Amino acid sequence: MMLKEKRVIYYSSGERFEREHFACELAGMIRQVQVRDGKRSVLFLCIGSDRSTGDSLGPLTGYFLKNEKLFSENTDMVVVGTLMLPVHAVNLEPVLQVIEKEFPEYVVVAIDASVGSRDCVGCITLSEGGLKPGCGVNKNLRRVGDISITGIVSWGSRLEPVLLQNIRLGMVMNMADCIYQGIMKAVFC
Repeated sequence: MMLKEKRVIYYSSGERFEREHFACELAGMIRQVQVRDGKRSVLFLCIGSDRSTGDSLGPLTGYFLKNEKLFSENTDMVVVGTLMLPVHAVNLEPVLQVIEKEFPEYVVVAIDASVGSRDCVGCITLSEGGLKPGCGVNKNLRRVGDISITGIVSWGSRLEPVLLQNIRLGMVMNMADCIYQGIMKAVFC
């Protein structure tokens, strides 16, 4: 049996971020999963730690989303993982068990920091299928999400924890803001 290759779309962050394109692609992927799997709602799983600059992309994005009335008042859209309640390697499994039990009809969009090639640092990726959190720091965690969004914070195949502390916060904030804006636009696409 041949496995279908995962489609990954790369976006520049900052002023060159193609918010409308990102939003329409994300909205299309969400609709596709809803139709294919009979799911009706969306859960944004923002993974990472607020204790490490390079790993804070998920919690920062979750913080921005959680502060929107749309997410605080709407049960069809849920945000899990924020600066105040981060989802990271230590608590990921229990959080996933809660999601599977309480939100089985939700499309899960996983958001996390990642490593990549040197020329892609600062880029945002959007792809069909889940992601493997912790790969960049040599952790073996299970794949999560129906759709994944990553921000490439450094280059190489993996990062040492000390290197994660030296990632520029401005770059991570910029990517989190772009992802947040893209998600907000996708909600109304």
